[in-house]
Amino acid sequence: MQRMFLKILAIALLMLPVAYAQSLGDVARENREKKAEDASTAPAKVITNKDLPKDEAASQEPAETDSASEKSKEHPSTDQRTAEQRSDDQRSAEQRASHRAVQRSMQQRLAEQRVAGQWKRQILAQENRVAGLQSRVDQMNASIHATYGSTQYEAPYSRLQARQLQRVAQLQQQLDEQKMKLADMQESARRAGMHTVVYDP
Repeated sequence: MQRMFLKILAIALLMLPVAYAQSLGDVARENREKKAEDASTAPAKVITNKDLPKDEAASQEPAETDSASEKSKEHPSTDQRTAEQRSDDQRSAEQRASHRAVQRSMQQRLAEQRVAGQWKRQILAQENRVAGLQSRVDQMNASIHATYGSTQYEAPYSRLQARQLQRVAQLQQQLDEQKMKLADMQESARRAGMHTVVYDP
């Protein structure tokens, strides 16, 4: 029984804000309708010539024409204003177009710099690989030459020397392949329109 009461109470409490929100919506709607009614029922005030103050200068025609010409000098005609507005609009449109062109050229330059940077990094990494392999080949040749004299150009005397010469030959083959790859990368960068600084750092 107590559980049932708590459930009903919980449901009632949950529904209370919903009912309150609906009543607020109704109140707002009624306020809008009331304002619309007040605006439509208010009598419109009509102003006639009798309500306007009398102007003594209005009876004099020459003075009136003079004031009209002065007003035209002070206030340009609508044709003149629209022409000026059109020229202002055209100038601002040209400025916006110029600004967009500058932004596009800056974005294009940044994109070109990013591409050039990527080419340069790849080529430098390849050059480092080639230099590393060249250093290893030179070191192995120097160690063979120091150990066995000038016999590296003759037939090997032992299995160790034969393995070392075979390893040097493998490294030399890898070096040649990496050099060809570097040359291909440099040629591709040159064809892509990169500057000499990029493909031959």
